[in-house]
Amino acid sequence: MGRIRDAILDALENLTAEEFKKFKMKLLSVPLREGYGRIPRGTLLPMDAMDLTDKLVSFYLEEYGAELTAVVLRDIGMQETAERLQETSHKGHTPGPAGIQDYQTAAKPGASHFVDQHRAALITRVTEVDEVLDALYGKVLSEQQYQAVRAESTNPGKMRKLFSFAPAWNTTCKDLLLTALRNTQPYLVADLEKS
Repeated sequence: MGRIRDAILDALENLTAEEFKKFKMKLLSVPLREGYGRIPRGTLLPMDAMDLTDKLVSFYLEEYGAELTAVVLRDIGMQETAERLQETSHKGHTPGPAGIQDYQTAAKPGASHFVDQHRAALITRVTEVDEVLDALYGKVLSEQQYQAVRAESTNPGKMRKLFSFAPAWNTTCKDLLLTALRNTQPYLVADLEKS
């Protein structure tokens, strides 16, 4: 577990039941950075602190997840908790490319991104390509790229075409692809993470 993830969990576990409920309700309406989606209400409401921490990190990665958590904590009047979280997360932050810290890369300094490491397996094993494309449309893929990938007749063909655009992607684009894969194929991603 990363230090930032632990700091998010610590902040959430220190909320009372009423504060935690307010936190989740506020999280449903707080403005998000461009390119990020909202955790679905039906998924969010029954979560405990541990599940919500995992979901924040998988949806927004550690750095933005901590920043978003601090924003919501301030909005519900928990300034001290928000300050502690930000102090801890800044200590645990080592800027990566373009100032982004991917939690996979943070665990293995100098390692290539998950989607680069597992390119071949993703090409052959992803089965819900259209759902992944929908998640990337307008954020990573242009209309023309989206249509070019959709035009391929098989899932491996679609994934191969998708990866043909990857050389132009920065870490944020790869993070968005990883998030889309986690949301649509969690068991595949979990299996690849073990390898």
